[in-house]
Amino acid sequence: MKKITKLFATVAIVALFTVSVFADQPSKKSGNASLSVVEALQSSFRSISQSMLPAVVEVDITETKTYTDPFAGMTNPFEYFFGRPNSGDDSKKKDDGKREYESKGLGSGVIVRKTGNTFYVLTNNHVAGAASKISIKMNDGRKFDGKLVGADSRMDIALVSFEAKDSSIPVAVLGNSDEVKPGDICLAFGAPLGYSQSVTQGIVSAIGRSESQMSAISDYIQTDTAINQGNSGGPLVNIYGEVIGINTWIASSSGGSVGLGFAIPINNIKSAIDSFIKNGKVIYGWVGVSLGDVTDEYKKELGVDGIDGALALQVFTNGSAFKGGVKPGDYIVALNGKTVKDTNQLVRDVGMLEAGTTAKFGVIRGGKRIADISVKVEERAKEADITNSKLWPGFIAGSLTDDIKTQLKIDDKKLKGVVVTNVQEKSPAASMRLQNGDIITAVNGKKVTNVAEFYKELASAEKSVNFDIYSNGGTITTGTYRF
Repeated sequence: MKKITKLFATVAIVALFTVSVFADQPSKKSGNASLSVVEALQSSFRSISQSMLPAVVEVDITETKTYTDPFAGMTNPFEYFFGRPNSGDDSKKKDDGKREYESKGLGSGVIVRKTGNTFYVLTNNHVAGAASKISIKMNDGRKFDGKLVGADSRMDIALVSFEAKDSSIPVAVLGNSDEVKPGDICLAFGAPLGYSQSVTQGIVSAIGRSESQMSAISDYIQTDTAINQGNSGGPLVNIYGEVIGINTWIASSSGGSVGLGFAIPINNIKSAIDSFIKNGKVIYGWVGVSLGDVTDEYKKELGVDGIDGALALQVFTNGSAFKGGVKPGDYIVALNGKTVKDTNQLVRDVGMLEAGTTAKFGVIRGGKRIADISVKVEERAKEADITNSKLWPGFIAGSLTDDIKTQLKIDDKKLKGVVVTNVQEKSPAASMRLQNGDIITAVNGKKVTNVAEFYKELASAEKSVNFDIYSNGGTITTGTYRF
């Protein structure tokens, strides 16, 4: 069936051009082979729409917000501008001017699970995450009171439930977003601009979108399928009627669809649905590694030129990765056998690991692949509980190039070592009095001339470390840090 449907999609373009040539002739509903192909494609879209629309809902929300009334405690508005005489009575409690009001909004959602009479609707956090009241409106006009099960701002997803005894309400089928490719035909469902459930059609424009202006938690699917305000939370669906993503945001200067819509891949969300139902929140995995992408020149120094992966820039000494054997300077190339493409992918994949499980990291150290390192996954702590005092070494080692020497006004052309950058406050580096721009020439008395040698000596240190720092033609040795 899939092969036949794909054939329709492939031939449709040719068929459309064929039909347009004879646009001035009377149309025929039969007897035209080219038109039959287009009709078959249209029938496919109709079938998908008919099966999906009943599972797509409008999510109407009410948020209780506060504002400060500038005229609070005044008998008339003129007092705001001209003041008023002191009444002399300060015994009464002063009005702080805080007022509440209700703000209405709407978005879209899709029914993704049913347990007994409870239906679960997947939507965006920015749609329902702060709602005080939620109403679910079905495609046939019926309304149900909704309840927020859980929401997550980092991933921008939320799960809402409602109760119904109607067993005919369908549950959408979740697809495999890892199989999505640019050029795939897709359909977007939702309630755009306040209209009831509708459908638009286009293609997947790109995958793996996770640039700096986007969240690193999701590698978005980009689509030219029309997505407008109100579509947020609705499903992006493939030609097999499977949900491959949740429509989340658009890149637009006008606020409307301009061919740049973005959806969260459904594979990024599947485990979160279970976590919402079980825990009321998404529990992110954490191993205690600060990761980063590095330049090609930096890769050459590390001995990983042309290899995809993510560099462990720093490691928390109280984290499971450090306890398992991960060292600063390790180049992580695989997680549980899956190749690591870049830092964003590794952050996402680690975050989706279940706390309490064990993960295996494939690592290149000193230019050579070492045995996989087993690390127990922990639950990510609150940001406030992640302290720099445990971040080892507390800085990033940079390459000492001629340009860096010029910037630091160093005349010694033969000087070798690494430059200290990004020193973190209250970190081990800060306690050793290291500063940005310092040049490290030795680790525990052993000379280092580049970043590869620096990380090698740092990795070999077992219980304590000190550094030799270049200073005005000579060297000084830092205090010893014990860990």
